Amino acid sequence: MTRKGICYILSLIAYFGMPIGVLFIRSAEPYIMGLPFLLFWMVLWILLGSALMMIVHRLNPDVHEEVE
Repeated sequence: MTRKGICYILSLIAYFGMPIGVLFIRSAEPYIMGLPFLLFWMVLWILLGSALMMIVHRLNPDVHEEVE
């Protein structure tokens, strides 16, 4: 698999992580770190999405091309 393919897959994971997970949450009852589970899930995916986009930026071969 090429670097560009990995970038596409990581971008899709970051894009669909939050909305797909929200579909499977049935209640806000369990609390994690003082937050209702739904709010915790959204904050988690905001942080994970940012981290994944940083990895995509580092792996993207187009970023590393020299501009003359």
